[in-house]
Amino acid sequence: MAGGRNRRKLKLKLSALYTFALCSKGSSEDYSRIGTTGFSRVVYVNEPARHEEEHFRYQLNEVSTTKYNLATFLPKSLFEQFRRVANFYFLVSGILALTPLAPYTAVSALVPLCIVIVATMGKEGIEDWRRKQQDHELNNRIVMVHRGNGNFEDTKWKDIKVGDVIKVEKDNFFPADLILLSSNYPDGICYVETMNLDGETNLKIKQALEATLHLKEDNSFVNFGQTIKCEDPNANLYSFIGTMEWKGQQYNLSPQQLLLRDSKLRNTDYIYGAVIFTGHDTKVMQNATDPPSKRSKIEKKMDKIIYLLMSSLLMIALLGSVLFGIWTKEDLMNGKMKRWYLRPDDSSVYYDPKRATLASFFHLLTALMLYSYFIPISLYISIEMVKILQALFINQDIEMYHEESDKPTHARTSNLNEELGQVDTILSDKTGTLTCNMMEFIKCSIAGTAYGQGVTEVEKAMAVRKGGLLGDEIESTYSKDKKNAESPHIKGFNFKDPHIMDGNWIHEPNRDMIRDFFRLLAICHTCIPEEDEETHKVSYEAESPDEAAFVIASRELGFEFYHRTQSSIFVRERDPVTNVVKDRKYELLNVLEFSSSRKRMSVIVKEPEGRILLLCKGADSVMFKRLTPTGRKFEEETKRHINEYSDSGLRTLVLAYRVLDENEYVKFSGKFNTAKTSVSADRDEKVEEAAESIEQDLLLLGATAVEDKLQKGVPECIDKLAQAGIKIWVLTGDKMETAINIGFACSLLRQGMTQIIVTLEALDIIALEKNGDKQSIAKASKQRVMDQIEDGIKQIPSPSQSSTESFALIIDGKSLTYALEDDVKFKFLDLALKCASVICCRSSPKQKALVSILLCSSSIFHYNCF
Repeated sequence: MAGGRNRRKLKLKLSALYTFALCSKGSSEDYSRIGTTGFSRVVYVNEPARHEEEHFRYQLNEVSTTKYNLATFLPKSLFEQFRRVANFYFLVSGILALTPLAPYTAVSALVPLCIVIVATMGKEGIEDWRRKQQDHELNNRIVMVHRGNGNFEDTKWKDIKVGDVIKVEKDNFFPADLILLSSNYPDGICYVETMNLDGETNLKIKQALEATLHLKEDNSFVNFGQTIKCEDPNANLYSFIGTMEWKGQQYNLSPQQLLLRDSKLRNTDYIYGAVIFTGHDTKVMQNATDPPSKRSKIEKKMDKIIYLLMSSLLMIALLGSVLFGIWTKEDLMNGKMKRWYLRPDDSSVYYDPKRATLASFFHLLTALMLYSYFIPISLYISIEMVKILQALFINQDIEMYHEESDKPTHARTSNLNEELGQVDTILSDKTGTLTCNMMEFIKCSIAGTAYGQGVTEVEKAMAVRKGGLLGDEIESTYSKDKKNAESPHIKGFNFKDPHIMDGNWIHEPNRDMIRDFFRLLAICHTCIPEEDEETHKVSYEAESPDEAAFVIASRELGFEFYHRTQSSIFVRERDPVTNVVKDRKYELLNVLEFSSSRKRMSVIVKEPEGRILLLCKGADSVMFKRLTPTGRKFEEETKRHINEYSDSGLRTLVLAYRVLDENEYVKFSGKFNTAKTSVSADRDEKVEEAAESIEQDLLLLGATAVEDKLQKGVPECIDKLAQAGIKIWVLTGDKMETAINIGFACSLLRQGMTQIIVTLEALDIIALEKNGDKQSIAKASKQRVMDQIEDGIKQIPSPSQSSTESFALIIDGKSLTYALEDDVKFKFLDLALKCASVICCRSSPKQKALVSILLCSSSIFHYNCF
């Protein structure tokens, strides 16, 4: 296994754990299109040479992101140079300098231009050469490819062909678009990180078809061969239609089997895959655009200045030429020479009174060359030199070096350096951007009692802001237990409370609920345990850092999840009284997976004592309304604790459970299995309806609180950006109170800043919501949002009024729904643009996208929005 550790191999089929999320989809895709236009690709797996025999012209896997090549460098680069107005002007002047019209030699005109052109082309060539080196490094990465007789050999990415069977190991990138055949897990599950594709840090789960699950070893591919027919290369990352023909059977392929180039294999030892798209046919390269010819705003501004100078130059030369023509025509009057010393009777065409108009035109050309110093050719070369030096400084800036990944800043092009100084607005998410996306279990509420004495970064910032104790003083106040305070830090666990730790929870009045609370954390998840055979230490592979933090917390508090099979979960529970560790086996009946729409997950297990339990955890917005009247004993206290945790910048989940009787479970199981195996169009709705029916009448246990720490230097960075006059918009799904406190912690909100809050948490709106009249609710809500936006605009002084006061706009998701409507959005934008900081809280992914589009499509920020 990767990392050099010998770990216990898992013998389970993880598809049993995903009975809600990963069960085979209904027949929603039209597979009848296979073989038609747009769906005509044929791949002979393990027979890459056959494609050439049948005259299929598939792309090589070598990719290039360079702007030029040897054939196109000269013409494309020259075109780039002569897009600049001054360069084109001096080219024309240089050509004219080759004629007798020139007042100076052609060398003096063309040499400076050539120096400027060659220097700039050289800079472009060097930067493109660096891109080529990066491509070379990428194309020469190594992956294991089947070369016959079950032998997998190290092969460069660029030598991979369509139809190859490859083996990708943990923490490596996929070199092409693959169809997942199998993995080290018995049912072909693998975890994929798609950060390079969509920016998402949470892992995605992929699953191979059941027909290929047995391909576990290299020698399984000795006589392996199949035919895949699928869609042609396209840019859609989230759809895929294909079929696999093998051993006389045809199997449908979906996005669940598609592994995309540039995504990374995580939490899985290895996978085998069949290459279907290579090189520029891969979906990530289909989405890539050719390197654009980037021109900064300063360069475009320079062109406008050059146009102005050229206009002035033309006017001066034209005026002089007209006067020259008039005087030349009058040099011979009735055969008499007015300016005899110029000998107009013996002159060339350039000074011929009989052809004064032509002489005037030639004089105009001469004047344009003579006054060319009016346009500074050295301006461009000076700017280019400055840009090169800036790029060197950026690359060598030690303050921008990331020590953990050992990566410095790399300026791929120096054309847009100055744009960094013209950024007006920054749009940011919170998780993974302002924060590290590394969760730590820090507090919890069980049976109405709050536990956990740790202090978050947000709490420290709040204390400093309110003039209370400093962060170090707060920490020392709570760190009374010296043993806990001095214990080594465990990743994912930052919980401190002597009432709970070291088995002391047994002395608490609600010890049974505390036990059930931590049992739920140890059971209700989809984590995979991995036990080191030498140290017997258990580590966890999880889809999200939240789940890892929960199982680590339960382990540290005496409930260690250490093994799972296809149908069972094993937990070591330490008895605080006897200090004896007992193994408990829970029969795993169902897992109802988490999704963004459900906002919860559940597992149904059977205890060793025979009870059937439904264990559920989820967001408070969906959990509290599923509690039974007898299970709400601690609801008010838990809500209060959740609000306190939210104020401290913590992520919260509510935990609840339910005891099911045998008949009820049998009825649910039949309904759920029927929904899963349905092939109708409303299959997903039936599955969710079945899950919804069982996730009711829950008994509240408590709530968890995990901290996602701010990234190092975030407050200082945002403070510097604010000092530079850059506006920052944060789009987050947090509650308003959480978002505000995190805003203060990261310097997004500052002391003395006026907050303009747009929210629908008003008594009259809440009263309307209770009545349930949707039309009245929508009308009243929209009017309130408009009124609050207009009031906010009135608060902000006009630009003519000098004011040092800064403003922050804070708007919740409900209000944002109405603020983004066509007749309101421009007022909302007007208000937001006048504020130094904007926080959109409780916003959905769709709302985040709409806000970004609204800002970036506005004429004011068309070039400034990043």
